[in-house]
Amino acid sequence: MEVGSEDNLPVKPRTLDEDLLSWPEGQDEQLSEHDARLIESVAAEFAAGFAALRRIRRAVTILGSARTPRSDPEYALAREVGAALGAAGYAVITGGGPGIMEAANRGAQDAGALSVGCNIELPHEQASNLHLDISLTFRHFFVRKVMLVRYASGFVFFPGGYGTLDELFEALTLIQTEKVRYFPVVLVGGPRWDGLVDWLSSELLVRGRIDSDDLVLLRYASGPDEVRAIVDEQHARTQAYYGRQAS
Repeated sequence: MEVGSEDNLPVKPRTLDEDLLSWPEGQDEQLSEHDARLIESVAAEFAAGFAALRRIRRAVTILGSARTPRSDPEYALAREVGAALGAAGYAVITGGGPGIMEAANRGAQDAGALSVGCNIELPHEQASNLHLDISLTFRHFFVRKVMLVRYASGFVFFPGGYGTLDELFEALTLIQTEKVRYFPVVLVGGPRWDGLVDWLSSELLVRGRIDSDDLVLLRYASGPDEVRAIVDEQHARTQAYYGRQAS
């Protein structure tokens, strides 16, 4: 058997998202029964998410690495941030998994605030953490992304991997294109973000790919009090904006 041959490819569980994002060769151009079931599953996930989270009035989504160990100072800081936001009357929403997500959910519960986890079906299952009042598991990434934004007054990011960066840039895109307004994006753990921010400045800003106003969408905080102040400030602006729109 040759290395790299089909016989040598690893076998991984297939997720519903994989079905949705693949187009099998030879599939009929007409809407198939399989496609219809996928559409129904997407609609059902939206309905279930909306029903489960509809009572949330103020919340903050906190994201970061699922690989952060409990012994890491960032874990302790994420727990403090979750507690500070919870004490200020915000529910805390995370991706529901371990690491930073667990820490933030744990902090919310420390403060007696609502703790929400929006987990995602993966080929190798990521178990939900044990500090959740509401625990949801989504099969479609984009449905989960809607929940993380729709019920939040802002995003707080701790350093993480591809998933964290995906959510970070998606949030910035939504704000830049005014799909959401006055939505703070707070980076916690300043020096660890320096390389990324330097690249945004030296490559994208200097070459005209983004404007200076786009770069200042990123806010920085070193501790829980700063995070809470930024979120409170922007939440008040959001309320004022939509209050004027409704009047």
